[in-house]
Amino acid sequence: MQKGQQKRSILVVDDSEMNRSILADMLADEFSVEEAEDGEAAISVLSERGGDFALVLLDIVMPKKDGFEVLAELNRTRLIEELPVIMVSAETAPSQIERAYELGATDFIMRPFDASIVHRRVRNTIFLYAKQRKLIDIIEAQIDEKEQNSSLLVDILSHLVEFRNGESGLHILHVRTITDFLLRRLVRKTDRYPLSEEEISVIAMASALHDIGKIAIDDKILNKPGKLTDEEYAIMKTHSMIGATMLEGLVSHKDNPLVEYAYRICRWHHERWDGRGYPDGLKGDEIPISAQIVSLADVYDALTSERVYKPPLTPEKAKEMIISGQCGAFNPLLLECFSEEFESLKEHLARGEEGISTRREIKNYADAALHSKGPSASERTLRLLDYERMKYNFFAELTEEIQFEYNVAENILKLSSRGAELFGVTEEIVDPAKEPNFRAYLGEGWFSKLSDRFRKLSPSHPDFRHECELRIGGNPRWYNLILRAVWTDDVEPTIESVIGKLVDVHDTHIALSELREKSIRDPLTGLLNREGAAEELKEKFNDFPHKKYAVAVFDVDSFKSANDEYGHLFGDKVLQEVSERLVHGTRVHDLCARIGGDEFLIVFEYDADIRLIISRVFKSLCGKVGEFDLTVSMGVVEMTEKDQNFPELFRMADVALYASKNAGKARYNFYDPSMEAIK
Repeated sequence: MQKGQQKRSILVVDDSEMNRSILADMLADEFSVEEAEDGEAAISVLSERGGDFALVLLDIVMPKKDGFEVLAELNRTRLIEELPVIMVSAETAPSQIERAYELGATDFIMRPFDASIVHRRVRNTIFLYAKQRKLIDIIEAQIDEKEQNSSLLVDILSHLVEFRNGESGLHILHVRTITDFLLRRLVRKTDRYPLSEEEISVIAMASALHDIGKIAIDDKILNKPGKLTDEEYAIMKTHSMIGATMLEGLVSHKDNPLVEYAYRICRWHHERWDGRGYPDGLKGDEIPISAQIVSLADVYDALTSERVYKPPLTPEKAKEMIISGQCGAFNPLLLECFSEEFESLKEHLARGEEGISTRREIKNYADAALHSKGPSASERTLRLLDYERMKYNFFAELTEEIQFEYNVAENILKLSSRGAELFGVTEEIVDPAKEPNFRAYLGEGWFSKLSDRFRKLSPSHPDFRHECELRIGGNPRWYNLILRAVWTDDVEPTIESVIGKLVDVHDTHIALSELREKSIRDPLTGLLNREGAAEELKEKFNDFPHKKYAVAVFDVDSFKSANDEYGHLFGDKVLQEVSERLVHGTRVHDLCARIGGDEFLIVFEYDADIRLIISRVFKSLCGKVGEFDLTVSMGVVEMTEKDQNFPELFRMADVALYASKNAGKARYNFYDPSMEAIK
């Protein structure tokens, strides 16, 4: 540390005063060390001054609140995203270590302490987080530039419409500002409309295109100073459908969120809460919330702005007219939000400030993207794998560990730069058992034996540790081999690759840094996914015929129309509601899984009348979700001595499902061979 440079602060959390004292003595020369005697005290300190610390050293076993509870609280407050935590414990059980990493711990130090190892781990972790923060700043800047370019194009197009319409150039900006304000107030006020930071940003930008259809309306009608005739008004009303049609024509961008929200806003921002709007006469929450908010924003700015046919009204008069219903019917909840935000909004617009703080928006957007639950389990696994590779490579450069990855299927070994240098080989070796230099270090047959051991790993036991002798510099030296297997996404898992490291046995306090076990849960619903279901079914069906089983497959009726009409967020809500009802309607020994889209699987274990069980579960799944009538179609097949193969049972249940759908949906059927012809 340079002279005059302020020491970074570290919080040591341990119920043992002796342990705290040892760590403080080890780190005092380089860091300012503060102490907390238990988890409760740590939470109190971090809730007030979390940003003051560069790192936390956290014990697991403590009174009041243990280390896992502290980690859970840091996750809840999201402080874990900015503050690295190294676990300190004598506990070395893999389950304990795994749980710590799942809760966001960055590293693990085992007692008894070694001063050099503690220093190395602390410095490396702080340095890694500093590099990550710098990387996030770079990403934010890139997203900022991209968003500004997109916003510029939208603004240019919307201002062209304003120019033809004779409206103020501030109208688009004001509508975006009001939309942003009301969306944020709405999200704070209720969970009825669960919108992410990214969605708020996109809706606010899409609001700029709400009147794009006016580009096709005759100037004489657009800028007529007097009242429109009935015929002219009918023509003016077509602008909403014209705008929607224009956006619908962007076939190559139909799945783009900006285009999707802009379409809804263009088409439905003149609908009314009471159903008397146009073009489709939608009522209540049939109107997408994005269109509802832009409608209110558009009306308020039109009232307070000068037009060729009227002078501007005061903000107070405009508010009075909107709240009293003189300018249309609006969602009562939105009117509450409007009233609550009115003073702030009025002051903001009067100052002429831009409604969206771009830097804040991009920060939140990047944060939401990094923590999104949208990707599939396999995509998230790859993301975690890439992150672990980055972290492994980073630490490999700063420690004596030799990181590596071995792909069993391709028979390729990839070494860290240090490992390649030490063994005198390239960083990527094809068929390592035949590489002379590498073989000289390992000994004849050693790698082949290790490869055989790799293939015996299983998803339930993916880890492998082994002490091996390597001849480094002509001298024998013992290393600990620590690795974890990663599998492909096949239903029958086959080993794909092994990531691990070689650690000098003299470095006895280096902690095991493991990859998280591949997710077997669907990220949206929390149910088992295909892989998880396949894994559990193997063990479950072994008990047949001592236990009876039935396989049911069902999907949500009219799910696509719910997505199209209410949006994908609502579709996600429907799937989550189905999952909750499924969990509450089945028993702990039944298996429930989401196997794709809106399709679900149940494997019942029963000893009573299965038809009564199916009837009860089926009824529990149906009901209202908002304005949507939730019903399902289901197919069921009972396991017999003849049919014990799950793929065949699944196929028969699927046949019964289609029989239900062909019979009019909202029903269930037990498999019958006669149904084969129907499908």
